[in-house]
Amino acid sequence: MATKAAAKSAKKTQLVPLADRIVITPLKQDEVTASGLVIPDTVKEKPQQGEVVAVGPGRLDDNGKRVPLDVAVGDRILYAKYTGTDVKLDNEDYIVLNDKDILAKLVV
Repeated sequence: MATKAAAKSAKKTQLVPLADRIVITPLKQDEVTASGLVIPDTVKEKPQQGEVVAVGPGRLDDNGKRVPLDVAVGDRILYAKYTGTDVKLDNEDYIVLNDKDILAKLVV
C-alpha cells in the first residue's frame, strides 16, 4: 500500500496547452555581472527568455482549419516583457503564453 502512494506522489503534473498557447520555463538571469557585481532580487528584471516545454495544437482559422505554431518543444524564445500567466507546479516555474506574445526564436 505504501509503495502505491509513493508511486502516485512521484508522478509529475503535466501542463497541456490548448489552442495557440505555449508553456515555457523561464531562463534564469545571471546573479553576478561580468565585472563581479552581485545583482539583488529587488532590481532584477523579469526574464524575457524561455525554453518551450509544451505547445498547443494551434488555433482554428475562419475556415475551421488548424494553423500550426512556429515553435516546437525545446526551442528557446524571446517573449514580451509583461505577458503570460505564471504557474508553479511540482516546485517548477512555468509561464503560459499566447503565440502572439512570442517575439522571436533564439538560434544558438
